[in-house]
Amino acid sequence: MRVLVPDLPDFRALAAHDEGGVPGVDLAFYTRTEVPEGAADGAVLWLTGPDTRARLLAVPGLAWALTLTAGIEHVQGQLPEGVTLYNASRLHSRAVAVHALAGVLAASRGLHLFRDAQARREWAPPPSPGQSGLATLDGARVVLWGHGHIGRELEALLTPHGAEVSGIRSGTSEAERDELLSQADWVVLLLPQTPETKGLVNADVLARLNPGAWLCNVGRGGLVVAADLVAALEAGHLGGAVLDVTDPEPLPADHPLWTLPNVILTPHIASTTADLVARGAALTRDFLIDLQQGRDPEGRVEPGQAY
Repeated sequence: MRVLVPDLPDFRALAAHDEGGVPGVDLAFYTRTEVPEGAADGAVLWLTGPDTRARLLAVPGLAWALTLTAGIEHVQGQLPEGVTLYNASRLHSRAVAVHALAGVLAASRGLHLFRDAQARREWAPPPSPGQSGLATLDGARVVLWGHGHIGRELEALLTPHGAEVSGIRSGTSEAERDELLSQADWVVLLLPQTPETKGLVNADVLARLNPGAWLCNVGRGGLVVAADLVAALEAGHLGGAVLDVTDPEPLPADHPLWTLPNVILTPHIASTTADLVARGAALTRDFLIDLQQGRDPEGRVEPGQAY
């Protein structure tokens, strides 16, 4: 079995003839600009741009592709017919859940306000309307909009802090959804971006939120209509927002989200950890061993499925 993988030390170690390697697999290494010649059975897609990714997916004989990302929208338009796609949401679920928890805790304690005061060399920030800070999560009603791998991880992290966690799933009725949103202190977006979810959180949905509620988006920026979010924040209807993803991304320098005091921004790094590449290589190793032993690896994406 010949497999194309990223040219990184942790992936090169998979070719070693010891317990850390994958015997019986011929690994060929690609870079951001160079793809090895010849046919291949599979390709592990990661850390490359659309042009190189398209070349990898056009390799002769390709039977499967593993994208080491949770989302698959960047692959779907390039995937040849007959090639089985796998994703790696399990690689990122813990880190994204921890990032969301960190954002919720930081905002609840008002750390963003104290950081702003630190930049001004002020010992204490002035109070902001609707943002007293210094709260705990005891009794906080947290709604997870999307309850897959990440949602289950996040619920397990929030519950010991005293939060009351509810989930909105694909089978949740519109009436039940609106009821949950109207009572939430926090709404955490964990959805993929699809034609059905793009712009899902608009002025109408934001108006249904409990006054003073916070929004946390660690899903995709396009889930939220940015202008409607800014309007709800500026009007004081929302308590604030924790955003790891935005639309557009990156934000233009003059975008109002940069300067709103009740917004915490991070640059799409919720899934990033110091050991991410090593963990990606380990997942690839397990994936290849499953294939060798005749098991269908975890993460198969069925036609029409989104993550």
